[in-house]
Amino acid sequence: MSWSRMHTLIAGLGLLALTNAVALVGVAYNRAGEEAKLRLTQRELSMPYEWQRNRDNSGLALGLVWRVPPEEPADAHYDGWRYGTGGEPGWLDKAKMEALGFDTTVVAYSDRSRSRYEKQLPREVLLVLEFDGPAYRRSLELARQSLERAETKLVSRPGDRELVGRVKTAREGLEQETRRSSRLFAVDAGLELEALRAKYPDRSRYAVVRGLVRPAGVDERTWKVGGYVRGLSIESINVPFGLRDVLGRIAEISDVEQRDKVPYEATVAFGKRLEPWIVEAVRK
Repeated sequence: MSWSRMHTLIAGLGLLALTNAVALVGVAYNRAGEEAKLRLTQRELSMPYEWQRNRDNSGLALGLVWRVPPEEPADAHYDGWRYGTGGEPGWLDKAKMEALGFDTTVVAYSDRSRSRYEKQLPREVLLVLEFDGPAYRRSLELARQSLERAETKLVSRPGDRELVGRVKTAREGLEQETRRSSRLFAVDAGLELEALRAKYPDRSRYAVVRGLVRPAGVDERTWKVGGYVRGLSIESINVPFGLRDVLGRIAEISDVEQRDKVPYEATVAFGKRLEPWIVEAVRK
């Protein structure tokens, strides 16, 4: 091996060692203090899509399954249970977007003003995730109301095939919301951790994480400016080797409708850097 190649190899190995050391220091610092700790289930933790596409990967990771609070349904057919991660929550309005640093100074609707607003780059902010709280209870109540309204209409119009379908969908929605849908909701955002913690002090129900928000929700008729929660900055959580016996079976299930087939509870902690890790897990 030539002298120059040897130097290159040594430099490469040194850089790799330094990178790993920095990563380990970051992990240690994050876990030096618990900012929050949530007791989640298979409803709130699932195999990330990217991992499912690469099943040759010997590692195992789970992603947080979260939603945004549903708005009032426009009619009797509520399908809020279908929401996936991300969305345009009502609380992310013009005032909130301005507080997050976005330029909302548009005075009249036009294609140009809409384009100007929506072309602003996404920003990383602090997101508040609420577990099994008012947002979930509201979503559950909307699903119940949807079923009640559909059943009431069917009584007055028995045999109506469209209404029969609506009742079936609403009943499935309530079942989904009750047994399978995630109870983890993004309910607020801000720039200062202290201010958010003062507003949401319960660390067993509210976790603060980093996530991305972008402009959206421009309504031509009412010129309503809002935002879209695009995702979390950290999308997956590595499963410790010692917990793979408990959580490993989830890797075999890609259909979210089957999450309840492998019930478990897992304690997820969020550290000083607001990064999550799995502390323990047990089968139910």
